[in-house]
Amino acid sequence: MGTFGAIAEFHHDEGEPAVVDEAGALTRATARGAVRIDRLAGIRAVAYETVSPKRHRWSQAVALCLPEAEARRSARSVLTELGPDQHAIRGQDRAAILFDMGLSLPQCDFCVRTDDPRLLESLCAHAGRSLFEHDNPVMMSILAGHPHRVALTNLGRVEVFQKIGGPDTGGVSPPGPHTHLLPKLLRAGRTHSANTPIPDGLLPLGSMHPGNPVIGAQGEDQPFDLRLFDDFQAMLDNFGDPQLLAAKKTVVAGLAAGDPPESFVMPASRFARAAARLALRQQARLADHLRDDRLSRAISAWQRLHDQGSETESEDDDAPGH
Repeated sequence: MGTFGAIAEFHHDEGEPAVVDEAGALTRATARGAVRIDRLAGIRAVAYETVSPKRHRWSQAVALCLPEAEARRSARSVLTELGPDQHAIRGQDRAAILFDMGLSLPQCDFCVRTDDPRLLESLCAHAGRSLFEHDNPVMMSILAGHPHRVALTNLGRVEVFQKIGGPDTGGVSPPGPHTHLLPKLLRAGRTHSANTPIPDGLLPLGSMHPGNPVIGAQGEDQPFDLRLFDDFQAMLDNFGDPQLLAAKKTVVAGLAAGDPPESFVMPASRFARAAARLALRQQARLADHLRDDRLSRAISAWQRLHDQGSETESEDDDAPGH
């Protein structure tokens, strides 16, 4: 949960199953983090795939969206004390003080929460300032103090209790729930990546990442998993953009018919062109899995014409922070 440049991740294979509380919220908590979904009414699921910088891979997700007017929050631009976090998922955290980090995120208040006196002193002393002022020391205090990170949206909240990835964690994010703060992406001022095909008028508040058939949980390559592939293609059929699905199906049909690559004309839409490239990559992995040499040769010919190089902004890092 979060937005482009500030991300709170909660991994599905951790802790106890989610439960529905007396207020109807779906909650899941572990010793390392917690997530609560307060609202499902009006949420629109958008399933999508994106092109990877690595030609043998692709990313996939389901974005949970609301209309822009319903999704927007405070978008504070300076560090702001919000008081005790009375809505914390765990009762033991409700007396700790919540601070909005002031990242100017339209649909997410990205916060830190602490009851540590030293860190509280630093946060209070620099409230009202941007974290990114060149002489503001509070970011170093946050990195050293490892406060809880709390991402708040109109869908719900994610809380991360683990240490912040950095010198104290060997320079990598710890396994399980963790957060990323990426100033370069924040400066872009986007609500989501330009490569994510979110329909106009919607803002994504969080994303689910079903098992990827070629990428493991830590961003590593893994052997092609046909079950995971089929599962997500079914999600695309239900929640994907019909125009992008049509572009993929046209490529698959052309390959099946033995059509020459010159017979296929790339779509005008950038998202549809990416979908066509994705179809070729997926069919290549499928052909390799099935040991279909004829199909592999045909796909290679198509890729030489239709999947060489990349377009401007066409590819994202498919494993940020890993």
